[in-house]
Amino acid sequence: MFTGIVEEVGRVVSFVRGETGRLTVDMGSTADGVRTGDSIAVEGVCLTVTRISGTQASFDLSAETCRRTTLGDLRPGDRVNLERALRVGDRLGGHFVLGHVDAVGTVARLDRSGGHATLVLAAPPDIIARLVPKGSVAVDGISLTVAEIGDDRFTIFVIPHTLLHTSLLYRAAGDRVNIELDVIGKYVERLMAARLPISKGVTEEFLREHGFA
Repeated sequence: MFTGIVEEVGRVVSFVRGETGRLTVDMGSTADGVRTGDSIAVEGVCLTVTRISGTQASFDLSAETCRRTTLGDLRPGDRVNLERALRVGDRLGGHFVLGHVDAVGTVARLDRSGGHATLVLAAPPDIIARLVPKGSVAVDGISLTVAEIGDDRFTIFVIPHTLLHTSLLYRAAGDRVNIELDVIGKYVERLMAARLPISKGVTEEFLREHGFA
């Protein structure tokens, strides 16, 4: 589990593609204390360290991970957001992020002005429907607040610190990004869906379905 507070922007060293890909990232100072088997969020995707050498960590990527996230697009030299897994007792500065990407969106617009930025992301309908104004969303592993919601896109206002210390600094219109919805919202949605028949009232059909008639 993570918080969406990026610790460092790393650099892709290499990406060997195959049935099981091998991604190697220079993690800089974030590599301190990292061991084989540790979980690291790379662009918002929870990956397992399979090898560590100095500041460079390697991760195995399945074909499914490459298909469902933007990690398959990476090239040597690309910048990626990094965050080590949350430890018990750590401050929770963002929100609970699992590193399980729900969808890939597209940067529709990124306007920079005075150090601030307005980020507009196009996303699938099911993602838009589950967003909440002023709610949390993880974009490439960054904990951000939803400012506005449209029919097929949503807007985020990015402060200078976030822009300068994440991979958003290198983003442009047309780029693909990983989107993860708030896990608490997903659980609430699931629970509400399970209770839906009750909300329609206790009918003879409902009783029969549940063994009371």
